[in-house]
Amino acid sequence: MKVEIEDMDVSTICDSVSSLVEGCRLPVHLDGTSDWPLAEIISIKEVQGTKWYYVHFVDFNKRLDEWVTEEALDTRKVHFPRKDLGPGTGVTTPKKQQIGSGINTNVNTSAQTSRPSSPVVSNNSSELLNGNAVLEAVLQKKMNRKRKGPSLESEDSQEGQLSNQQQTPRQSGSMVSHHDDIVTRMKNIDMIELGPHRIKPWYFAPYPQEMVNLSCIYICEFCLKYRKSRKCLERHILKCNLRHPPGNEIYRKDNISFFEIDGRKNKVYAQNLCLLAKLFLDHKTLYYDTDPFLFYVMTVFDHRGFHIVGYFSKEKESTEDYNVACILTLPPFQRKGYGKLLIEFSYELSKFEGKTGSPEKPLSDLGLLSYRSYWAQTILEILLSIKPVGENEKPQLTINEICEMTSIKKEDVISTLQNLNLINYYKGQYIITLSKEIIQQHYKAMENRKIRIDSKALHWTPKDWGKRAKW
Repeated sequence: MKVEIEDMDVSTICDSVSSLVEGCRLPVHLDGTSDWPLAEIISIKEVQGTKWYYVHFVDFNKRLDEWVTEEALDTRKVHFPRKDLGPGTGVTTPKKQQIGSGINTNVNTSAQTSRPSSPVVSNNSSELLNGNAVLEAVLQKKMNRKRKGPSLESEDSQEGQLSNQQQTPRQSGSMVSHHDDIVTRMKNIDMIELGPHRIKPWYFAPYPQEMVNLSCIYICEFCLKYRKSRKCLERHILKCNLRHPPGNEIYRKDNISFFEIDGRKNKVYAQNLCLLAKLFLDHKTLYYDTDPFLFYVMTVFDHRGFHIVGYFSKEKESTEDYNVACILTLPPFQRKGYGKLLIEFSYELSKFEGKTGSPEKPLSDLGLLSYRSYWAQTILEILLSIKPVGENEKPQLTINEICEMTSIKKEDVISTLQNLNLINYYKGQYIITLSKEIIQQHYKAMENRKIRIDSKALHWTPKDWGKRAKW
């Protein structure tokens, strides 16, 4: 076996920040904590005589990347990039692995020995994933990696798909991959205002250059057009006739509605939606070729109109039976059950189509947690409802029957049962065993799901896009 040493020079004592270059790694103070994790310097700039350093915390989600001053840098242990690679290439940054992949990302431990341990984060935090709560979610992610047993409860979906760089991008065009260069590795928008919410973006988004240097981008919450100032937005609102997404309302229950938007018929809205979503989706998302896609936008209704909460997109024709391409709950609405509602709605559409479906792989780390939680709850709901055929007999159910009842794809059903350690081999056949602990966990998780999809409130007829000459 060939073992390769990490492509970094031996750590050195750096007595001055003036010798720091792009690509250096050193401990950096993580805002809101007492922790000093290893970080890589992505870019350096000088503003009014003060040097600022854009850093990426190694093995942490990129939404924590930020500009810091030299006070936040610990120059006692600096790892300089290899000279033949050049500064700022980012090639030494380890690729993030999916939770459950079985592969641990290696972090150089020589710079960790003197740093305090990460603070403990409560599992029961109800804060929205914005500001400090984003930090909490990422720290929680690190804790989840270390858990031995599976859990039926998890966060709602926060990100879309394809955060793992090792996966080759699909050639169908459903996802557009940008090169992980120095530009796209850095957040380029400071703040957006969407309706009553001011939200700090998590990732790079390809907004026009004239919008990038603004302190805040103002977005119409109905048509999603972006403006340079609040005054410009106010003038736009006087002329904007939309009070709901420009598509067909196919579901309404209480104050929750879903609208179906054709990416070809409503191209501008779809592109603006993808631009907005890219602020909170890492690495890959669709933002210009919207023709082959349908967008399902979830809204909440009040006296002012239908306000966007989240959305998912899906290909009109998927050769691999994907029922979701990208999925997102906007940060102000996260941790309220809307993420699972989006997932549940995607499977309700699959039931109407008479198909089994699955989200486009690989999922983001938090997306995977949300889907595993949904799959576990849905499958256990089925298993606990099955009655035995005769007296003194155990209930019988096949994997295929579970797929037909839930529209969850076979491999997702099997992986969920394995993840929950429910499948056992006994006397020549596989049996599913439910422990009291799993059952109690399930009932507790279901009590927290206050909102569910009602299939009677869905008014929708699937289209056979394969037989249509034009979209």
